[in-house]
Amino acid sequence: MGVLDDLGSGIRRSVTGAGFTLELLFCTLWRLPHLVRKIRFTLDQMFASGVRTIPVVMVVAVFAGMILSLQTGIELKRYGQHTLIGNIVAISMCREMGPFITALILAATVGSAMAAELGTMNVSEEVMALEVMSIDPLRFLVLPRIVALSLMCPLLTIFADIIGILGGSIVASVHLGVSFSFYLNSARESLTTIGSGLPKDVYVGLFKAWVFGITIAAVGCSCGLRAEGGAMGVGSAVRQAVKSSFLLIIIFGYVITWFFYSFLNGAF
Repeated sequence: MGVLDDLGSGIRRSVTGAGFTLELLFCTLWRLPHLVRKIRFTLDQMFASGVRTIPVVMVVAVFAGMILSLQTGIELKRYGQHTLIGNIVAISMCREMGPFITALILAATVGSAMAAELGTMNVSEEVMALEVMSIDPLRFLVLPRIVALSLMCPLLTIFADIIGILGGSIVASVHLGVSFSFYLNSARESLTTIGSGLPKDVYVGLFKAWVFGITIAAVGCSCGLRAEGGAMGVGSAVRQAVKSSFLLIIIFGYVITWFFYSFLNGAF
């Protein structure tokens, strides 16, 4: 009975937390018209969540592109198809790797910081003080953070895609004997579509990044606002925010890929 009781309590906490996060997200989006009054704070959040994470994204992206190019190129070279490495790295970075690694970095850095900030404010009753002063905490604290991260995650993803593709070109040139110009031409051709508009791999990746940004901010703010119990409660909120963000990034990444590349292709 003790095991079943713990299992039921865990499920109840998970369902309650998911419901609180969804309610917080919808209530925050309902306050979007008030964003014009928080432009300065939103820009500050964009700087904190975007510009300050560029060095980390750059290092991770360049090595991700190099690893992808090396591991894939070794196998392709066995069959004499290593000249395709530019196509594979470009598609993989834009479709999956770019949004994924960017979201994980933001979840570990920005999402955890949001949970810690709001958690500290909640346990010290600063959030309650805002409500006493008739200041809406969602409009004042949550809205700028969600909007900022939803905008910066796609921008950082574009940066990660470019850096990752360039990192792959280094390995292709040094270890696989593929010239830099030939690699870039292959990468450009793989991302070029007939007609106008963005290539599918690019806009699907950017859509993933946009969803990931909203998810990370909503989960971080939700865990922070539900923190209780002093410093230990804040630590638990940060841990829960990072863990939930990682799980949702993986799940949403699969669902979006299935929807665009399996469901839509099968339906139309």
